[in-house]
Amino acid sequence: MRASRGFVVMGALVAAGLVAGCAGDDGASRGKESTTQAAAPAAAGDLQDDYLKVIKDALPSVVQIDASDSLGSGVVYDDKGHIVTNAHVVGREKTFKVTTATGEQPLAATLVSAYPEQDLAVIKLDKVPRGLKAADFGDSGKVEVGQIVLAMGSPLGLSSSVTQGIVSATGRTVSEGRSGGGTGATIGNMVQTSAAINPGNSGGALVNLDGDVIGIPTLAATDPEMGDGAAPGIGFAIPASMVRTVADQIVKSGKVTDSGRAALGISGRTVLGDDYRPAGVAVAEVKSGGGADKAGIGPGDIITGLGDDRITTVTSLSEALAEAEPGDKERVTYVRDGDERTAEVTLGEM
Repeated sequence: MRASRGFVVMGALVAAGLVAGCAGDDGASRGKESTTQAAAPAAAGDLQDDYLKVIKDALPSVVQIDASDSLGSGVVYDDKGHIVTNAHVVGREKTFKVTTATGEQPLAATLVSAYPEQDLAVIKLDKVPRGLKAADFGDSGKVEVGQIVLAMGSPLGLSSSVTQGIVSATGRTVSEGRSGGGTGATIGNMVQTSAAINPGNSGGALVNLDGDVIGIPTLAATDPEMGDGAAPGIGFAIPASMVRTVADQIVKSGKVTDSGRAALGISGRTVLGDDYRPAGVAVAEVKSGGGADKAGIGPGDIITGLGDDRITTVTSLSEALAEAEPGDKERVTYVRDGDERTAEVTLGEM
């Protein structure tokens, strides 16, 4: 089955408490026990009602995206037919078939623009069907660890699937591989969930119990001991704030004009030390007028530190920059002709 990487959330385990009474009670204990037992089903019923409402409100905004050699999910962004998804879902394709949650015939869609640096893309339906429902995007800055979330998408081509889990952590910086169609992006401030990624869920919706999309499920951690298979219970979603930042620009201008991401203004490659281990990033080119250029860093220099972060590879440099912002002043440690030096660099924008 053709599929892009995806997202499925593990089920929750609910434990019931027991209240014991003593022999010879006058009935008060039995009354308390009855009240507690009655409250438990009521609470479970309330939670189920919350799930049903969220699914009814949010699922119609989640679609299945079929490219020529992959399958993934997407979220309806507005009533004009724009759909946001992962860049690795669209790949190099320009046209797609989109199936809505109603199960109607696939609709034709065309790529507006992809932004692989953040693994996001926007496509647009050629013809907007009646009743198309745009999703509500929440404030990812208010996401808290422990929040219940629902994942919606098309894992393994099973369209309109809904699963559940919790937010495990926030503020994660994760580097995505290029194998399996990944973009190789380093993405900051991701939402970690108790999610097992399944092919086809990528680009779908991670939704809170208010029905707001708080993230776009994108990738899973891998476990080398499992042959680089997915590590159960560790999945990541691009936060809604970044989704809106990128999608708004693409919808308005057809491309990303302001990435909001910090950059040194160099291109480089990982170099090895005498022990054949990664030892830094050799500067290949320097952008004229960029931060590194103004600080006197040039081709041939080897960057080994950014602030308090040790830099050994291009990936580690990307991860350190993902946690910074354009305009920040950072201490860069580098080696030139065998001598270690430092320079204060005002970061530019990617």
